[in-house]
Amino acid sequence: MSQFRDIDLELPATESGDADLEHGSIFFVGTATVILEYAGFTILTDPNFLHSGDHVHLGYGITSRRRTDPAMDIDDLPPIDFVLLSHYHGDHFDRVAEAKLDKDLPIVTTHHAAAELSEKGFRETHLLETWEVCHIRKGDARLTITAMPGRHGPPVVSKGLPPVMGSMLEFRSGDVGPDEPPFVRLYVSGDTVVYDALEEIPERYPEIDLALLHLGGTRILGVLLTMDAEQGAEAVDLIDADTAIPIHYNDYEVFRSPLSNFKAAVEKAGLEDRVEYLEHGESYEFEPPSGRDRSG
Repeated sequence: MSQFRDIDLELPATESGDADLEHGSIFFVGTATVILEYAGFTILTDPNFLHSGDHVHLGYGITSRRRTDPAMDIDDLPPIDFVLLSHYHGDHFDRVAEAKLDKDLPIVTTHHAAAELSEKGFRETHLLETWEVCHIRKGDARLTITAMPGRHGPPVVSKGLPPVMGSMLEFRSGDVGPDEPPFVRLYVSGDTVVYDALEEIPERYPEIDLALLHLGGTRILGVLLTMDAEQGAEAVDLIDADTAIPIHYNDYEVFRSPLSNFKAAVEKAGLEDRVEYLEHGESYEFEPPSGRDRSG
């Protein structure tokens, strides 16, 4: 899929070396922070561990207060293989993560975030441009991460905000090639609005098993910067994943489109059977879809 360059990353294998390809889980910490466990990987997304009442800086002197608490504190995290970071904003990589995450922890992210994190002392950042690929190996498991298009608001505004990437994660086993069908394909939208470039995602990936959609309807000075309820329902239909899970909602004052509005938009669009909902601290358990040919 990559039009540009590939990155290769090898992680230390677990003691058993065996990857569980039959069961996986997504634990919702809050905001865009989840812990994804599958195929021997434990992945942390967009780490945000501030508590209710804490403020984040969003640039240009703008701050936002957190309304909720995370489902766990950063000290209670399980051992993490790497961080998948959609962009460098205070509600996605906060001062708690900056202070307490291991500076040698691999972070797959945008070029802008990689530069910022390097200045903060993080020593293993892996940057991707849109459609570039990172291949990660852990024991007998393989993970391909491809950077997806994303735009943090309309063009005139997004140019002044940190660049954003969505991600497509494809999990495989053994030494099969990257063109073989994966056991699980999972899309993470990142902080984006719905725009034309997203239409290429289902064209390239006609079978997506899971999608994590960043919602919230973030508005600053009246400008929409992340998907609101209507755009979220549109994204469910456009990406066409078997199961879509909304995240990044209700946590900050700048999130102006509550989850209840998204639920209503999903019901109006007749998409209820394609959406699962998680509260903070809840997990979604999944298995690879049956019937997909993974021979290779």
